[in-house]
This record gives sequence, C-alpha cells and structure tokens, in this order.
Amino acid sequence: MSPTVLDFDRCYAASSGRDARFDGQFVLAVRSTGIYCRPSCPARTPKREHCTFYVTSAAAHLAGYRACKRCLPEAVPGSPEWNVREDVAARGMRLISEGVVDREGVTGLAHRLGYSERQLSRILVDELGAPPLALARAQRAQTARHLLVATAMPVSDVAFAAGFTSIRQFNDTIVQVFAMTPTQLRGTARAQDRTEAAATSGSLSLRLRAREPFDGAAVIDWLGARAIDGLERSDAGGFERAVRLAGGLATVVARPACDHLAVTARLEHLADLPELLARMRRLFDLDADPLAIDQALAEHPLLAREIATHPGTRLPGTVDATEVLVRAILGQQVSVAAARTAVQRVVDALGVALPAALATEHVRVAFPSAAAIAEQAEHVVRGPAGRRRALTEAMAPIASGALTLDSSRTLSELTRDLEALPGIGPWTSQYVALRVLGHPDLLLTGDSAVRAGAKRLGLPHEARPLAGYAERHRPWRSYLMMHLWQASAARKEP
Repeated sequence: MSPTVLDFDRCYAASSGRDARFDGQFVLAVRSTGIYCRPSCPARTPKREHCTFYVTSAAAHLAGYRACKRCLPEAVPGSPEWNVREDVAARGMRLISEGVVDREGVTGLAHRLGYSERQLSRILVDELGAPPLALARAQRAQTARHLLVATAMPVSDVAFAAGFTSIRQFNDTIVQVFAMTPTQLRGTARAQDRTEAAATSGSLSLRLRAREPFDGAAVIDWLGARAIDGLERSDAGGFERAVRLAGGLATVVARPACDHLAVTARLEHLADLPELLARMRRLFDLDADPLAIDQALAEHPLLAREIATHPGTRLPGTVDATEVLVRAILGQQVSVAAARTAVQRVVDALGVALPAALATEHVRVAFPSAAAIAEQAEHVVRGPAGRRRALTEAMAPIASGALTLDSSRTLSELTRDLEALPGIGPWTSQYVALRVLGHPDLLLTGDSAVRAGAKRLGLPHEARPLAGYAERHRPWRSYLMMHLWQASAARKEP
C-alpha cells in the first residue's frame, strides 16, 4: 500500500472483510452518507462506487465527512507506518501526536523538521491529504473524544486538556467531526468506556487501544528490571512513574490488558495531556502491527516456538529521551543491575521533588534535567573519569538546545550526532535510537545479553554471524532483539 495513493481494491477488500488489522491505517468515507468509518466497522459495507479511502481522518474531515457514531474511527490505535517510516511526513505525524503544533504552532513543527512552513504543508498534503493544522485538529478531536466518554471532567477542562485554545473552537470541532455536541458525544459512552474512569480526586483515567496480541506485561517486566526507586515502580499491578512534560510534571500509572493500556494520570497542567498520552503510546509501542511482525519473525524454525510463546512482543520506548541517554552512557559495558545502581545515584542526588499533589507512596521525584546533570556529574557519578566526562559533554548540548533528542530525527542524524560526542560509540547511539525513535530495525550484536539469548535459542551467537543471520529479519531486527533479551532473562531464572 503506497503511503501517498491508497490501493482501492486492497482497501475495499479489507473493509469488506471488516479486517481490524487495518484500523488506524486508513479510513473509509462513504459519499452517500457523508460519514467515514474504520475498516472494521460492523455496518453493511457500502457499494464500491460510493467509497473513497483516506490515509488520515484529517483528510476525511477536510473533504466534508463526519466520523461514524457506530464504529468510532477515532478510538483505534495509530498507524504503524509512523513507527517504521523516517520520511518527513512520518516524523511530522509523530511530532503532531506529541502536541508540538499545539505548543509551538506550525512554525515550530517546520523548524524541528528543517523545512519552511510552505514546504512542510505541501509535503503533508501530498502524503496524508491534510496540512499540519488539520492533522493537529484531528488529533485534538481524538483526545477530546477519549476524555468526554471516559471521564467526568467538566467540558471546559476537556477542551483545554485536549489542546484547544478556546471553548468555541472546541465546540465547533466536535460538531464538525462527530456531528454531535460535546454533551451529546459524552452521552454515547458505553459501559466499557467508563470501566477505568472512576477517577479519584485530581486524577483522570483513559484506555489507550492496542492492536492484539499485546504483551504489555513483558514491557512492564523489562521496565521493572531497570526501575529506579523514587522515580518509578513496577509490579504485577502495573507501572508507575514521574514524567517531565512541556508544561510541568506528572505522575502516571499504566496497567496493560489484552487490547489496551489503562492509564491513570495526575498532571500539573491539563494541557500536557496529549503529550503524556503520546509518550505512553510510544513507551508501550501500542501502534505496532504485531501480527505482521510475529509472522515475519516466525518464518525461521528456530524462532517459531519463541514467537508462539511470546506473541505481541513490544519494543519499549521512553517518556524521557534525556534519561535514556544517561542510562545508556552509565550502562556501557556493565550489567543491568550495575547500570541501575549508577542511575540511582544520579536520581538520589539530583532528582526533582514532586509537589504533594503528584507524589505517591512509591514515586517522589522526577528525573533531573540535563542542565543539572551537566553541572553535577563530576560529583555524583562514580567510576571511570571517561564516563563522567562523556555524561557531562552529552548533557551540556542537550541543555543548551544544540543537541535534539526527539522523534523529529532520523536514525542516521541521531546516531551521527551522538557518536560525535566523546565516549559515545555505536552501542550507545543505537540503544538511544531504539528507545527514543522506536526504530524497528536495530540489532545490538555487541550486547552480551543479546548474544546469550541467541545462544539459548540455537541461533548464531557471535557478533558477526548473528548480524549475518539477522539480515533475513529486516525490517524487524529490533523485535528480534527483544526476543533475544527475553530469552537471555529466562535463562537466568531459577
């Protein structure tokens, strides 16, 4: 399926078969009714001559279509294309989902991507059928729908939490997209929408949809092995941590289920909610296409059993790119436990205390800023002097804005800039890219745990032979690596 011109026959076949695998990848607009649906909509499939397919719901909005009240096309995982593509449109969509347009406008989005506003608008219209403002508007509408049907927040709070700048703009958008007022849309909430919505004072709860199968428990286990006391906590009940956002701090609890991630959050500023939700989607890799990934990996006999045992394995992202770089530098050539101890010292010494309204029994501090670490690394980090120097010289350009760590970067740009810093080599730069960009096709053959997992599964386990073997698994080598890490961890269990 081309990113610019959708294959009509393939889209129509997916819609006729109500194939949920394509939900979020395109929408079906019906000219005879003026509505658009997700491919899996249970309604009767319209005649071919009445159908038009769009890459994004924003393009359908611009063409005058309204969202289906039955299938709720805004309540689906995002397109997995934005995870695997590195072109301007994909990187732009990732930034828009994180609320960059709401905070910095189209000017800020264009600057991050290195294009003029006119160039960027032309690219997005050509690729996605809508300009940046329309795409951001669709994102705000989606967030607003979540909040209206799943929480009891006042409508005015919903408007600003979703990123709207005025109540009038909010009301107009909801009516245009859903053909209902906000109050009417709230009245459509189903019982299952509200299951996680019994929010305690000061918090709100939402369900973020995931494609099945979804092994969220494995992500929690992976994060738990690296959890820092006071900053985060992981157990059978879920994952809890503090997050630094554009407007302030937040604490979030995530509990995975078979088809969604239940998120409960407390925020200093409601306007940070879209950014927080985008980060949680990336942290748990909710927009991945697990069936395609698992099918590709399982074609090799030695991996088939591993894939069958762990279907829906996800690639853990991050809620703090600076933190990932700190962890990577302090984790060079040491065990996970030793790296955790080193990071714990940094957080204990420099962590930012949470206000009482956000702090919990187990989460009391946010990760320190790049500026604080750059100033104090020499005093709080133990070990080789070269490691302290590497950490200081990596944090300084982040603090000044000279080094950007976000989803606007391509793999080659990010690894090039990181490896230009003293003490940072390919393992560190690629590990950062794995977590920050969610890049699907990286394999750290120099990692001892990766090689141990390969040996346990009967795969080549020396660096060069393993790299050669993994070529057959492009573009999913990052997911292969997650299975190798899991296999290595399983070997160590009693």
